[in-house]
Amino acid sequence: MSTKPPDWTPTTQAVENARITDFTRFAAQHAGRDLSGDYHKLWAWSVDDVSGFWAAVWDYFRLPERPAGPALATEAMPGSVWFPGSTLNYTAEVFRDRTGTDTAVITVTEDTGPVAVTWHQLRRQVASLAQALTGLGVRMGDRVVGYLPNGVEAITAFLATASLGATWAVCGQDYTAAAAEARFTQLQPTVLIAGTGCLHGGKHIDRCPDVQALRDALPTLAATIVVGDATRVPDALEWSALTEHDADFAPRPVPFDHPLWVVFSSGTTGRPKGIVHGHGGVVLEQLKNLGLQLDLRAGDRLLWHTTPSWMMWNVLVAGLLLGATAVCYEGSPTYPDTDALWQLAAGLEVKVLGTSPGYLAACRKAGVRITDHCPASLERLGVTGSTFPGDLQHWVAGELGPRTQVVCTSGGTDVVTAFLGATPTTPVWAGELSAPCLGVSVEAFGPDGKPVRGEVGELVVLRPMPSMPLFFWDDPDGSRYRDAYFDLYPGVWRHGDWITITDQGSVIMHGRSDATLNRHGIRMGSSDIYGPVEELKEIAEALVVGIEQDGGDYWMPLFVTTTDGTDVDDVLREKIRNAIRHGASPRHVPDEIIQAPGIPHTRTGKKLEVPVKRLLRGDAQDTVVDPGSVDRPELIDWYARIGAAHRTRRGTALGSAPSRSANGRP
Repeated sequence: MSTKPPDWTPTTQAVENARITDFTRFAAQHAGRDLSGDYHKLWAWSVDDVSGFWAAVWDYFRLPERPAGPALATEAMPGSVWFPGSTLNYTAEVFRDRTGTDTAVITVTEDTGPVAVTWHQLRRQVASLAQALTGLGVRMGDRVVGYLPNGVEAITAFLATASLGATWAVCGQDYTAAAAEARFTQLQPTVLIAGTGCLHGGKHIDRCPDVQALRDALPTLAATIVVGDATRVPDALEWSALTEHDADFAPRPVPFDHPLWVVFSSGTTGRPKGIVHGHGGVVLEQLKNLGLQLDLRAGDRLLWHTTPSWMMWNVLVAGLLLGATAVCYEGSPTYPDTDALWQLAAGLEVKVLGTSPGYLAACRKAGVRITDHCPASLERLGVTGSTFPGDLQHWVAGELGPRTQVVCTSGGTDVVTAFLGATPTTPVWAGELSAPCLGVSVEAFGPDGKPVRGEVGELVVLRPMPSMPLFFWDDPDGSRYRDAYFDLYPGVWRHGDWITITDQGSVIMHGRSDATLNRHGIRMGSSDIYGPVEELKEIAEALVVGIEQDGGDYWMPLFVTTTDGTDVDDVLREKIRNAIRHGASPRHVPDEIIQAPGIPHTRTGKKLEVPVKRLLRGDAQDTVVDPGSVDRPELIDWYARIGAAHRTRRGTALGSAPSRSANGRP
């Protein structure tokens, strides 16, 4: 791992021109110490002197004057206290020092070309809507929720809400009313802002019935505002009428940890958890993440293919904090052709494009020549959402060439940022994430709860981050929050991923630790199997789970879908087994290879490994997963039937999930 050549190496000029290089010089003066050298020296300081690092970030990005004293006043997890006595407002920071005629947001849909909104126009709409929300009774701390497509309206609604000190939550219109209801009913919102529908894959989805159903499920609403034809939703207010007036722009300063938004977990293991982040933590973290890790600057164009339901929408919007242009695309990345996202990026000359390994794999299988579409402006391709196989990354890097860095990142809705990623100054190795992000004290814990190198361990974070959740919604004693991250290692954040930290400081992802394959005491990551299997031209996608059974037996089935829908025969099964033997190891070969009608995912594209494991084990469907959180809910019953058939064949029930030992291992 430490000797293979990188796929991409920064030039001397790129290193010198990178904003992180300028920050390093600034931080060295701030800290009164030498920080020159490679990135890992800067990272080591950022996690050794957490308070000093975040104070430097605050000052470097010229946030409002802060009181004297340490940035991190109380170092506890959970319970850290950041920048006590300081005040700011996310929306105020978005519009600080912006030039009115420059482009702030570009919206594109499948059937419309780019529609640009200037900073002046956006500010006017935000101020007008904030005034309207105030008139509707929205006060500091109230909740405003959105059921909206990915466009400028969702951004405007969020910024207006935040400017008042109210709290925002949003679901994209890829969610049904039931899925949005499972989230919004927890919040008791004052106002709902909703769209009438959206386009996806060339099909119009009418959401007016869903808007009405959602409104009926939210008895605390004072008003519903509709983007589109408001007459289709009785007694609704019209968006355009509320965003066209001149009004004072006066974002309210709030304490550092004042709630900004509620983002929700996927809901695939029970009721979606409402994760609350604060104004200050998000502003600081995203200035660092986008400004230093991705080198985003004023005037750059950021396009991350996402929906408002996914945390990457929050990251996309945060580009505005740096004066970048947020490009919002509402639609399928493969419509009308697989290369649609590349064509869009080229036409709009984006600097940073974000997508998923799944989309890139589809491009390779479709024979897309990325090099034919890649814009000269593209400096970084961000990839996240699931594990990124090394061979696929190597192919993408070859297509893009040396001028574009492939940045694989891994983080979570929990902190609405990345734990691991890269910078413009770090090399990139295929199949690895270049380094931990600044200010993130990442380690891999072995079975004894101590850091390990060069071997698989639990991803943990040893010191606080400012964007860690303030709390979970409807969790008055904090027990759900503590159980989610601190159940195994008190005072240490356990994220639930298997990683290997290499000798060179890069990181390899192996999949979720709560979906670990543990066959007869040998731990395996599911991503180690997906890589070689999904490379096969015949295979569209795969999902593997491991289930403990009575008597100490272990069942490890592999579910696959084919690219052309043909049957999986014995020849293809043996080809799959051979691919796993040579691409992973003989012990990774599954017990069965089963053709499935589909692989279920969260609405943000993550495979449902844990819910499928529980369905196969025989857990009641209504306790396993919220159908509204699944892209193809009809598959839930299919996997439950497969589990029932297997139990019948064995003549005995599958065992329950094993209890964890003190060190967190089954």
